[in-house]
Amino acid sequence: MNWSALEALISGVNKYSTVFGRVWLSVVFVFRVMVYVVAAQRVWGDENKDFVCNTAQPGCTNVCYDHFFPISHIRLWALQLIFVTCPSLMVVGHVKYREKKDVQYTHSHKGMHLYANPGKKRGGLWWTYVVSLIFKAGFDTGFLYILYYVYEGYDMPRLSKCSLEPCPNTVDCYTSRPTEKKIFTIFMVVSSALCILMCICEMVYLICKRVQKLIKKKHMANKRMFVENHELTPLAKPRSEFMSKSSIRVDPTASVQNLTNMKSEEETSKKM
Repeated sequence: MNWSALEALISGVNKYSTVFGRVWLSVVFVFRVMVYVVAAQRVWGDENKDFVCNTAQPGCTNVCYDHFFPISHIRLWALQLIFVTCPSLMVVGHVKYREKKDVQYTHSHKGMHLYANPGKKRGGLWWTYVVSLIFKAGFDTGFLYILYYVYEGYDMPRLSKCSLEPCPNTVDCYTSRPTEKKIFTIFMVVSSALCILMCICEMVYLICKRVQKLIKKKHMANKRMFVENHELTPLAKPRSEFMSKSSIRVDPTASVQNLTNMKSEEETSKKM
């Protein structure tokens, strides 16, 4: 596996990540990939050769080793790293699709751009980024459960008793360098748990930021409506007064004398 090529490919997502995403990527490549490449492969290099059982029965040691270690820790971690880093390619691919679409739009619309910033986490890209975080946290959690289920915990036993065929009876099998392997196992488990925590924090951060933006947008819309209504009220008031005054109509059939008598009666009532 070419880890340098994988690192160069995945590190491209750094441009579109938040602070938590950059911390996650650093943890993956410094505390997991580097430890895997530099130290873990050497620690588990002799696990099959130095797995010794106190019997000379042919095939007994191999059967017991396969029973206690159905899948090697080192290979399980390799699968875990591949599955965990692949969801980041979803974000990179979505951004590349946006950039290509923007170039086509620019050519067909005389220099106008479809996206001001193709890497801005808005619309579909925001959902792609959140889904990638869910996949990363889910894969890490799944592999931690598999490791716990297969080996019945994260401990590395020094002595294991085996009575499977073709062993003649119950034999004792000894694991090579169990303390060193236990330390590396716990280190990788803690690193995976830290990556899960970073993914959860980033999801909470993105969701809270999105909700805050929606609340702010709604508040600005309500404020704009209030200002518009406040500005229209003074203009509407004289019109309403005019309508109320004009609504009092005089009977066109009334004579001049009747109108004069009505006015005199109104003035008399006001003086009283």
